[in-house]
Amino acid sequence: MTPTTPTTPMTTETELRAQTRAERERLAALLAGLTEEQWDTPSLCAGWRVREVVAHITMPFRTSTPRFAAGLVAARFSFNRFADHVARRDGAGMTPDELLGTLRDNIGHPWQPPGGGPAAALSHDVIHGLDITEPLGLPPAPSERIATVLAHSSPRALAFFGVDLTGIELRATDADLRLGTGRVVELPVKDILLTVTGRRPAPRQDTEAAGEVPVSDG
Repeated sequence: MTPTTPTTPMTTETELRAQTRAERERLAALLAGLTEEQWDTPSLCAGWRVREVVAHITMPFRTSTPRFAAGLVAARFSFNRFADHVARRDGAGMTPDELLGTLRDNIGHPWQPPGGGPAAALSHDVIHGLDITEPLGLPPAPSERIATVLAHSSPRALAFFGVDLTGIELRATDADLRLGTGRVVELPVKDILLTVTGRRPAPRQDTEAAGEVPVSDG
């Protein structure tokens, strides 16, 4: 998969941190209005409800380096296994008010994924924010913020999700951003991020004939 090609300048680290703070504030405001039933709504993360996703978003704020290392060892060095265990444990053991309080108390927390930098921190919150807002029918992050996430995503980072976009160029209709090469598929930038992270099926190369996704010859 070729990298994104935004036409606007790359965002500075200071701006990325400011956007991460803004995204956490946005999510906290949305979560504050959820009912108990909405907290138990299945998210876009398989097997996780909204509460497990919030537990995952806030896990770094509650987990010291020694606890993280011990948990990783217990999970046989599988981060996915460790993260799933913690999300399920804390999602079940913490109340919505406690989960929300942890997010609110850490709006400006400097956590970054190991080796990922501020762009990865923003990506973490925006992607998991969509895991919550999409099934609840709530507003997503601003299109410019989502485009920033994609613009700073390396081919290696995108390959992590295992989505095959061979022969397709995803072109945002609401941001200056393109991803991939080939037949053009035009989508809102939110849907592009959902597609490349495996939350939504990738368009097939024969979608024009099938009439499933708007396309052009670019």
